[in-house]
Amino acid sequence: MTKKLSSSERYLWDYIQENLNDIPNLSIVKLSEDANVSTATIVRTTKKMGYSGYTDFRQQLITQGKNNSQYQNLEKVDHDIKQAIFKNKYEVDNTLSMLNVGSIEDAVQKIRESDDIYIFARGFSEFIAQEMLVKLQLLNKNCVMSSDPNIIMTMSKRIRREALVIIISLNGETKELVAGAKNAFNNGVSTITITTNETSSIAKYSEMILLGYKSQTSYFPDYEVRSRLPLQVISRILLDAYVIRTQNKRELD
Repeated sequence: MTKKLSSSERYLWDYIQENLNDIPNLSIVKLSEDANVSTATIVRTTKKMGYSGYTDFRQQLITQGKNNSQYQNLEKVDHDIKQAIFKNKYEVDNTLSMLNVGSIEDAVQKIRESDDIYIFARGFSEFIAQEMLVKLQLLNKNCVMSSDPNIIMTMSKRIRREALVIIISLNGETKELVAGAKNAFNNGVSTITITTNETSSIAKYSEMILLGYKSQTSYFPDYEVRSRLPLQVISRILLDAYVIRTQNKRELD
């Protein structure tokens, strides 16, 4: 749904998501001042996101908060710590709302049909790739994983058309991963990319994109160590769905 937002509206929606716990107490004028956007932008954005306006959006948050007793234990938590906790909740909630069931089903089918699977990742995404590798191997899939730049670029040129490449990249711009995706694409190899950037360089070489939501807040701004939680959620859902579908197929057989 966020695809139809302009850049300023997308900025505002990200700002709202990062400060969702405060919104019920903010008037439209105060939010306009805090986010440095016009009140018209606020109204337009909330309407595009399915509400009748800011008042409707704010009221639904208030109602949801009253009905949501599962977070009462956080009432006495320091405000900044609470924001850090809810940052993770927002990432998961938004990632789940962005997931396309059809894309998951297509990806499951691709994994099932592929004789060989190659997983490429760099940085913190390597931990997710390693988990996927182990799980796929336990499911009797012929799977290899690499995080080495030279190996990725060399290996990707030799992958057979019948294989599948899975790329895990938060921003989709890591040059070695882009090169690997391009090599696979040129060889007619199917590529599934798990990312939070649907307009990335890798995306144009990907047959399927599984998209997550990346929070704009980072508590380590001087380093590229942003949370990979959205990618972790998607990878787990994908492999859980694969197990479910393959088990169902065995039962039918």
